[in-house]
Amino acid sequence: MVSLPSDSHVHSEWSWDARAVGSMERSCAHAIEIGLPAIAFTEHLDHTVWRIALEGPYAMDHLTAIADPDGLLTPPAFDAAGYLEAIARCREQFPSLRVLSGLELGEPHRHAEACASVLGAGRFDRVLGSLHTLPDRGGFAEPWGIYPHRDAHDVVRDYLAGVATMVTQSDDFAVLAHIDYPIRSWPVQRAGPFDPTVFEDEFRAALRATAESGRALEINTRLPLHATILTWWHQEGGDAVTFGSDAHLPSSVGHGFAEAARMAEAHGFRPGSNPYDRWGRVD
Repeated sequence: MVSLPSDSHVHSEWSWDARAVGSMERSCAHAIEIGLPAIAFTEHLDHTVWRIALEGPYAMDHLTAIADPDGLLTPPAFDAAGYLEAIARCREQFPSLRVLSGLELGEPHRHAEACASVLGAGRFDRVLGSLHTLPDRGGFAEPWGIYPHRDAHDVVRDYLAGVATMVTQSDDFAVLAHIDYPIRSWPVQRAGPFDPTVFEDEFRAALRATAESGRALEINTRLPLHATILTWWHQEGGDAVTFGSDAHLPSSVGHGFAEAARMAEAHGFRPGSNPYDRWGRVD
């Protein structure tokens, strides 16, 4: 039986988009309940202003509440001091669980100075790098906001090129999060089922840049990572993987980890000497 890995991508009430639903304490309790060895609270640190939906299927109340009338969202500031105090409290409250501090840096290559300021506020054990938005119509938007007026395949290609750019232009993060982010909103009715092999060259280029930088690739279970992408990661020289539920609700912590761990083992990755380490490559 494969042991469950650590959840290295969790959000709590300290993430601006989970303030009403997240809970660091309840997430720790759930992690213990399901047998996780460690949990990392990688709260959102975003500085990009981007366009969101004010109505329709992608409109979300917690986003529209902080957007301006034109649908531009400016992420609120991150309270690093309050967050680190909460981490310390959870470490005391849950001594059997390894509680790691962390951040999910949104587009850190665009906001190096702002990210450095927060990173200097204390110790952050797990730092993820994420590409959430792409340039669009003079501003920025997430893939779901771009698909309606651009070819979906071009959006994914631009996204993967953007991942490679982020990896090469920022040294602030150690793990590439959700390389398959655009697939979450892939317009299947208009573009058909998503086939990663259509984008093999672009995926491989992004994975190769990530591997050459010495970073780990996250297996994000919010949407199960396609096994083909993990095959390419191994072939392009990737040395390590981490696992992340991307949970914003405590009940989602560790979701899909048994299946993800089995897939990682099948592709040549094994746990480290400590249960909270990255899973390393075994050739």
